[in-house]
Amino acid sequence: MRSQSWNNVSLCKYNVTEKRWSLNGTLINLGLDRRRRLSGGNLIISSLDRYQDVGMYQCMAFNAAGAVLSRRASLQFAYLDHFKVHTRSAVSVREGQGVVLLCGTPTSSGDLTYAWVFNEYPYFVQQDNRRFVSQQTGNLYIAKVEASDVGNYTCVVMNSVTKGKVQSSPTSLILRTDGVMGEYEPKIEVNFPDNVPAAKGSTVTLECFALGNPVPEITWKRANGVPFPSKVKMKYSNAVLEIPSFQQEDTGGYECVAENKMGKNIATGRLAFYAKPQWMQAMKDTALAIEERLYWECRANGKPKPSYTWLKNGQQLIRVEDGVLSVSALTLSDAGMYQCVAENKHGVIYFAAELMVLASPPDFTGNVLRALLKAKAGTTVTLECKPQAYPTASILWKKGNLPIQTSERITLSPDGTLRLANVSKSDAGSYTCFARNRFGMSSTTGRLLVTDPTGITQGPVDMEIIVGESIVLPCQVTSDPVLDISFSWAFNGQLIAKGDGHFELVETQLSGDLMIRNIQLYHAGKYICVVDTDVESLSAVAVLIVKGPPSPPESVTVEEVTDSTAQLAWSPGRDNGSPITHYLIQTRTPFTVGWQRVNTVPELIDGNTLTATVVDLNAWVEYEFRVLAKNSVGVGEPSPVSVKTRTEDAVPDAAPGDTGGGGGSRAELVITWEPVPEELQNGESFGYIIAFRAFGEVSWTHVATSAPGASRYVYRNDSIAPFSPFHVKVGTYNSKGQGPFSPVVTIYSAETEPSGMPAGVWARSVSASEIEVNWQPLSFSPERVLGYEVAYWEDDTKPETMGKVRVPWNQTSVTVSGLAGNTQYFLTVSAFNTAGTGPFLPAINLFLNPAAPSQPPLNVEWTLIGSELSLYWEPVVATESESEVTGYQRHKEVNKLTTANSTAELTLGEEDDDYIIHIQTLSEGGLGPASDPIRIHQLSKLVVHSRGENHSSTASLSTYGLTGTSVAQNLQQCINIYIYIFFFFTRCKLIHLSLFEPDMDSLFSVDSPLLVSPASLAGLVQAHILPKYAAQSISLSKVDFLIY
Repeated sequence: MRSQSWNNVSLCKYNVTEKRWSLNGTLINLGLDRRRRLSGGNLIISSLDRYQDVGMYQCMAFNAAGAVLSRRASLQFAYLDHFKVHTRSAVSVREGQGVVLLCGTPTSSGDLTYAWVFNEYPYFVQQDNRRFVSQQTGNLYIAKVEASDVGNYTCVVMNSVTKGKVQSSPTSLILRTDGVMGEYEPKIEVNFPDNVPAAKGSTVTLECFALGNPVPEITWKRANGVPFPSKVKMKYSNAVLEIPSFQQEDTGGYECVAENKMGKNIATGRLAFYAKPQWMQAMKDTALAIEERLYWECRANGKPKPSYTWLKNGQQLIRVEDGVLSVSALTLSDAGMYQCVAENKHGVIYFAAELMVLASPPDFTGNVLRALLKAKAGTTVTLECKPQAYPTASILWKKGNLPIQTSERITLSPDGTLRLANVSKSDAGSYTCFARNRFGMSSTTGRLLVTDPTGITQGPVDMEIIVGESIVLPCQVTSDPVLDISFSWAFNGQLIAKGDGHFELVETQLSGDLMIRNIQLYHAGKYICVVDTDVESLSAVAVLIVKGPPSPPESVTVEEVTDSTAQLAWSPGRDNGSPITHYLIQTRTPFTVGWQRVNTVPELIDGNTLTATVVDLNAWVEYEFRVLAKNSVGVGEPSPVSVKTRTEDAVPDAAPGDTGGGGGSRAELVITWEPVPEELQNGESFGYIIAFRAFGEVSWTHVATSAPGASRYVYRNDSIAPFSPFHVKVGTYNSKGQGPFSPVVTIYSAETEPSGMPAGVWARSVSASEIEVNWQPLSFSPERVLGYEVAYWEDDTKPETMGKVRVPWNQTSVTVSGLAGNTQYFLTVSAFNTAGTGPFLPAINLFLNPAAPSQPPLNVEWTLIGSELSLYWEPVVATESESEVTGYQRHKEVNKLTTANSTAELTLGEEDDDYIIHIQTLSEGGLGPASDPIRIHQLSKLVVHSRGENHSSTASLSTYGLTGTSVAQNLQQCINIYIYIFFFFTRCKLIHLSLFEPDMDSLFSVDSPLLVSPASLAGLVQAHILPKYAAQSISLSKVDFLIY
């Protein structure tokens, strides 16, 4: 290390009030030294000087308790001086002779490394079994000189700390001319000391190199013959032995053997283990009363064994070989900071502790008697009297004003503790402890209250319960009224916390019951009710057994499979408090919806059986299985699903269903069937065998198809007569063989289209969107006729846009609807069967009239005199795109009447029936929309007149429930009807005068029906009727006496 690379040095720090530093045992006067200063306890040295600042530093720290010394710190400076400049003499040797070239290391400090340059830089000497550069001496050793070694050698030295490097003057190696050196035995030139100390964990390096001719071979061994551990390394042709992480077991003698054919040489030495001191036991800060005895001991290990020194406030007290400091009777002057120092030649360690010497009168602060102490009768009460007093105080107890006398039941311990055994009510009272030493006296007082024992009168009991139920575990007590009682519950050793959704603590003054709602399996276990009072704690235990459906069975395996069976095995799950009575097995396939129960052998699997055979399975289907367990509580959750297992294949046992056919094209026999579901195909390579024969033949024709989803086969042969009967059947097969055939059915070959053409085709327009088409049926046809087809289209140049309507063979007309008005249509009629349609006559055409008027008749008025009804309405005028109005049609219930005028006269029946009338326009485009319906209630004694606006007439007050005994009441009821009941009304308008009470007779003589205008009737009622019934408060503004 070079001094100019250091700006400052930090050595130690104590969190204390004052710090002082010394160098080589001399106090540093910081007031006179500008280069040295303190910073937070650290010593800062600026402009380091290699000669002034080198040495051993130590810090002493002070506080109110005393002073302590830091461990010593050595400050050394690494440096490397230059070689002395001078010419080195040449070294002359014979060839075959050994030689040592000296480095002559300059003065230095710090670890050094050595290398040699041969002739010129950067050609360094390469070390091998003949050449070696010692890192201990720096010299170059050549065991046997050869002609190639002649040249100049320069020693290069580098400081590992400062990284500085210096070179020596070159040394010339030349060969003598007086002959070659003969062979000679090895001579060890590089050796290691007889005794090498090594620290634990360090890396130890031993060097050994010999000169000789021939070149010697180097070997190593331990004096005790123990082989080297694997960590030991050999370097530079065994010239260096390296032992990393040195341990106690590596100590002992080591031998280096150099040998050639001329002889051998041995170097020996011993590795000694050393260790710096380390603390094994140390003292700690201690507070003792005056006159007490101090005994401190510190122990450290190390090799060699460390010696001990004790310091007080930084000053040496005495050298103690065994590390023990003892003071028989402490005084106040013994207080301070003490340090135990352990030291051997490899290091020194310090440990500090404070000794406080205490002197004070008794003080009960923080340790007074409880103001009120409750105790259960029959127990032992302990009253502690532990004042803080230095030296220890003498103790005196009093109950009330009387000193306490000890006995077998009442005892007093040396530390002042008072014990009362088997207390009773008579022991209750005030207790005082008096403490005294030479510095003063103090006391503390408390009161003892003796209570009656607490008892649990009703505790929880062992129970069995079903999952999902709720219970209450009781916990009721009797207790002394002066005691505070608290209840808590524990479940399987864990306290039940509030807020748990299943648990609720129901408390009263003397009970703390536990309610458990919706019990689950995991609630089974031990429940403890804990009752705590001021003086004792009691508990009661109950075991709750929860029964539930069994847990899922486990490890479901399929052990043996056939084409229709599977043998299962499983392991039982937990029975959850109720023995398993039997098992259920369910299966699932790709063809089922969800899980389904299966048949088993045995049919009923009891709870002790863990195997069963599933039967009635389909062949060649992939199955999954699961098992459920059942007990007296119910059925549990299913087991994990088994591995998918496919049943073995088998010959098909299902035939196709719904075999039939027919139709198709000429010379074809079409055969159809319902395919067999995949789950019933029983194996691979599934297909169908189609068999057919003409009616009356004996032999069958067989055709096979390998498509498992096929449902249709067409046999073509020009020799097949149209509509000929055939027997057909369809069978199945797979890779295992042929399955069954379906029942034989009769079908017919394809037929030909009808050859005849319907005659007498004509059509008429029914409305703007409908055409009625008529024709004559075919009188004879060699082909079968199933019906007739009417084709129609708008544009004769585009028949592909046609629409078609078909009707049965016994129908000779049809109405085509949904057509466009004001449009020309073309129509044809032909016969058809399953082979298609036959020929038809040239198309006829028909022009559809424009649409009927879209406006209904408006402003309908009517007059009813007796049974004669007169109707009036405004004529409807058609638009340019609509058909002209040719008349009107009136609908009365189910009757229709037609007129060309905008008026009509109707005679209603004598029976008291109601009528609904609406009016529609007539045109070549059909009927137009109807007017709003008119409802007429037949009256025998009323002549009325109305304008039709979706209104209807009323016969009498009683028709609408006007059953009051006075006109005013009936008027009020009419108002109510006006407000609440519409019944096709918007205003209440009709009152028949002949039904009024005699209140009206004074105004009118009603011998025949009257026609009363609204204004006249309103005036009559206002002038003559309402004053008499003014108390009814009827407002005529809410009543309009008009008939609909």
